[in-house]
Amino acid sequence: MKQILPSENETDMPLDKKKKCHAIIHSAASGAAAAGAGLAQIPLSDSAIIIPIQVTMIISLGYVFDIHISKGIAYSMVAAELAWIGGRSISQILLGWIPGLGNILNASTAFAITEGIGWYAANDFYKKNK
Repeated sequence: MKQILPSENETDMPLDKKKKCHAIIHSAASGAAAAGAGLAQIPLSDSAIIIPIQVTMIISLGYVFDIHISKGIAYSMVAAELAWIGGRSISQILLGWIPGLGNILNASTAFAITEGIGWYAANDFYKKNK
């Protein structure tokens, strides 16, 4: 069975660029998950680590498509995408303090959100660079 990388059905992005994006995004998401898991019992403390990871991811994705993204623009892109994750804060406040469960929940949401932001940015950069 053919392995489908995220966003394969959304764009006709060349496989080499898709693989580079996958490596960047998955690495960033793994780092965000580690930060989320490690800091789960202190509500929203992981944001100080996760947001710079996401900003670096966006800047790196820009280089894949020969687009220079400044830190300010990357922070703005992350902030715009973070508007839809209010549920993360609620789940972290309600369940994040529970050892074990909170760590898993926080790591999972940090990973998923970072992957989502990354693929959204990669697809956007690709469409703008066609």
